[in-house]
Amino acid sequence: MCGLAGIFDVRERRAIDRDLLTTMTNSLVHRGPDGVGFHVAEGIGLGHRRLSIIDLAGGHQPLFNEDHSVCVVYNGEIYNFKELARELSERGHQFRTVCDTEVVVHAWEEWGPDCVKRFRGMFAFALWDANKETLFLARDRLGIKPLYYAVLPDGRLIFGSEMKALLCDPSLERRFDIRAIEDYFAFGYVPDPKTIYEGVRKLAPAHTLVWRRGAAQPRPQRYWEIAFQADHRMNERDACAELQERMSEAVRIRLMADVPLGAFLSGGVDSSSVVSMMAQHSASPVNTCSIGFDVPDFDEAGFAEMVAKHLRTDHRSRQVAADSFDLIEDMSNFYDEPFADSSAMPTYQVCRLARENVTVALSGDGGDEGFAGYRRYRWHHYEELVRGTLPGPLRHPVFSLLGRLYPKLDWAPRPLRAKSTLQALARDSVEGYFHSVSIFDDRLRRRLYSQRMHRDLQGYHARNVLEEAIRDAPVEHHLDRVQYADMKTYLPGDILTKVDRASMATSLEVRVPLLDHQLLEWAATLPPSFRLRAREGKYLLKKAMEDRLPQEILYREKMGFCIPLAKWFRGPLREPTRRRLLDGMLDQVGLFDTAFIQRLLDEHASGASDHSPPIWSLLMFESFLSNVHTTADVANGAQRATGT
Repeated sequence: MCGLAGIFDVRERRAIDRDLLTTMTNSLVHRGPDGVGFHVAEGIGLGHRRLSIIDLAGGHQPLFNEDHSVCVVYNGEIYNFKELARELSERGHQFRTVCDTEVVVHAWEEWGPDCVKRFRGMFAFALWDANKETLFLARDRLGIKPLYYAVLPDGRLIFGSEMKALLCDPSLERRFDIRAIEDYFAFGYVPDPKTIYEGVRKLAPAHTLVWRRGAAQPRPQRYWEIAFQADHRMNERDACAELQERMSEAVRIRLMADVPLGAFLSGGVDSSSVVSMMAQHSASPVNTCSIGFDVPDFDEAGFAEMVAKHLRTDHRSRQVAADSFDLIEDMSNFYDEPFADSSAMPTYQVCRLARENVTVALSGDGGDEGFAGYRRYRWHHYEELVRGTLPGPLRHPVFSLLGRLYPKLDWAPRPLRAKSTLQALARDSVEGYFHSVSIFDDRLRRRLYSQRMHRDLQGYHARNVLEEAIRDAPVEHHLDRVQYADMKTYLPGDILTKVDRASMATSLEVRVPLLDHQLLEWAATLPPSFRLRAREGKYLLKKAMEDRLPQEILYREKMGFCIPLAKWFRGPLREPTRRRLLDGMLDQVGLFDTAFIQRLLDEHASGASDHSPPIWSLLMFESFLSNVHTTADVANGAQRATGT
């Protein structure tokens, strides 16, 4: 994998600041420790850090076409590059390397912006066409690889694989996007295309940006969509066989590498299925790794060992203590903006373990979104059945009253914790799903924010993110709708961001075969009952793997890759967290009610409520303020450093 950065003068051909371009590029050294390269011409500068995976000798970037009029810096893997290279060669294009990067420049020459429709893989790249004086930015269909950009007042466009590259430019104003803060405390991440700063944007998944020098700022254009249209002619046996074939092929094409390759193995259905397919295509044992915790309820290491023995992999496991406060500090530097998925910590640790032996690792990410594996899909399905039975004018008052009267029993067994379900049933479909994915519910967020924050929001609500995501969505069923919503929001904003930054921090490339776009397009044609049947999520995936994996693996209760936050915030992290949240940076930005934060901490410490997700989100926001936001160059001034 790699890192890219660049500067484009959108108005004229002014000289590029080479020192700034070098600083931006080298801020991404963790993404590419094996080499560095630059291209600087009138009004354009491209920088690249390389992690060598394919064509170790010939794949240096920036990479050019035959006459050096087209240049690309690229991050990713195009798995069908050999077929494309043959087709392009037949059309007269000449190749000097055997790497996938060179396909990009010739594909642009042949097909223009539509070239991305032919790429099968994960990618983010910046391509400069000198003859057309045009910059072309592109990001893969699911958002596996990131790309940030900002248009500066002086007419420069700066861009990079991570926001830290853009933050190297002292003229970039660090003014908070207040709506992004509301989104963050609702979802635990800042959804695409927003970032925490008003002036910085992410190029959204499946979008391109084509900017010709001198033209007005263009709008990003979508080039791919996934449509949920069930093929009810399918029968279960044929569907299982086809799923096996498609998964096998998606894994096989991701095994190309000129460096050591392995896989993450958590012992869950998704990673175990991927490793099973890898074993099918590997002459030698697959390198697998997992981590375990010293808290039994959160430790899946035993299941990973079971799968490793079953598939005869070369397995390594390590027990880690994930309650390291020092690692929390590292997280903010990895992500550049607030990011509250606590599984980022164990994800980073398993990446660090994998990197000791391999340079490329396959993961099982995407199986839940593609095949309906999350528990919340099941609950949403049940809620939708109730909503379809009772008309809104009757349902809303009845369940609103029951939700208010029922006590909040965080300490009780799950069947007795019905308050959230009753409240959800009082809402419409989008509100109900928003409630199920929120880490800070509406009531708590209203109390968290200061009067200034409420004023600046001007009535904006994070629910708008889901409403916009599913507006005009090509879906037929309520299960389709929430899977589609997650593919557009949670998958790129949380899951893929988490894996990309955690892996790149260790210079490890992670490939995700279950997010092969052709596999997902086929999965979207499965009838809903093939994805969720009764209480069983990922129904067809599990059936397809029954002859490959132990029943105990396929049909055990889903655990998730998480850490025991509730226990730690009442134990080893109690006092450090309290100091950070009450005496740190949160009070200085004027966005939060400190008295309410203290109440959250007190209620959690006493055991009266489980506020661990909100506390973690506050802790990560404070860490972002301390380690990223306030590191602005002194020349930027105090106003810019505080975001006011």
